[in-house]
This record gives sequence, structure tokens and C-alpha cells, in this order.
Amino acid sequence: MDEHHSDPHDEKEEQASLPVPPLCTCVQDPFAGLPPELRPKPKPLGGGLRQVTCPGCGLQYWTNRPTDLCVACEKKGVKQQKPEGGP
Repeated sequence: MDEHHSDPHDEKEEQASLPVPPLCTCVQDPFAGLPPELRPKPKPLGGGLRQVTCPGCGLQYWTNRPTDLCVACEKKGVKQQKPEGGP
């Protein structure tokens, strides 16, 4: 047999074992060279929703409202305590 004949399966194995060249960091993350405090903040998932716990009843829920009170407690007239030491 011809010793120089290569099996096509061997070529595929050789190609699969070759290291993948790393992508340029400018393609992966254009802000990779900046320190963390100077990088732009990622947009929040969920459309600006935040998870809060109602101080009136303890209900945990997602909201985009500025108050942490749930709608039920707000209807009941429960007042949210403001942090002390403010202006």
C-alpha cells in the first residue's frame, strides 16, 4: 500500500484538533480595555422592572413604579416610611 495516502477521516480529526484562533477583543467586547467603573452599564432585562418587597404586607413582586408599596396596601392607605436623616 501507499504510505503517503491519507485517510480523509484523519484529516478531519487533525482539523478538529487544531486550536481555534481567539477572536479580537474589539469584536467580543469593545469596552474590554476600560476599567469596570468606566464601562457603560448594561441595559436592565425586564424593561426597567425591579423586584421589591412591600413594606406593608411583605409581598414580593416586580414593579416599575417608584414606590415599593403594592397596589393593595396603597389602596388601604398604608404609608411607606421615609428614611430618616433626609432633607
